[in-house]
Amino acid sequence: MTNLTQYFKKALPLFAIAVPMLLLDILTKWIVQVNIQEGDSISVITGFFYLSHHRNSGAAFGILANQRILLVLVTIAALIFIFVYSYRYRNSRWVQTALGFVLGGAVGNFIDRLFLGEVVDFLQFGIESKNLFWPTFNVADVSVCIGAGMLIVYLFQFQKRNAN
Repeated sequence: MTNLTQYFKKALPLFAIAVPMLLLDILTKWIVQVNIQEGDSISVITGFFYLSHHRNSGAAFGILANQRILLVLVTIAALIFIFVYSYRYRNSRWVQTALGFVLGGAVGNFIDRLFLGEVVDFLQFGIESKNLFWPTFNVADVSVCIGAGMLIVYLFQFQKRNAN
């Protein structure tokens, strides 16, 4: 069996997480685009949680707004990083799973940037009475955060093991 075949067998968690997260992201963004006019909101939990159709031409929190080419290049670099580390840590299901979440989310937002020029965001939480809202986000963003959190946990555990 070749190294590449062995890698794909061990990378199954990567794809088993990335593909469903990507499909969920695409589906939810499509539902929002079809059912909610851009700029409009639907109250889910009055005063706290809304489905709000927004567009973001930047990265997290709107940074690097209107820097589409830069963001596409950064995403390509991130995808290369994901596959390099996926190969390097091919024996770790935890890292494969974490990278699967990051991959699914990165590709979801990458598709938006390529085809729409911006990312569709729709999950909005906040305290309406205080006019305090977290920036609107999407399933891809959640997926990337889960994966990044898992990688942080892995790094702390790895550091702990090496310190003993």
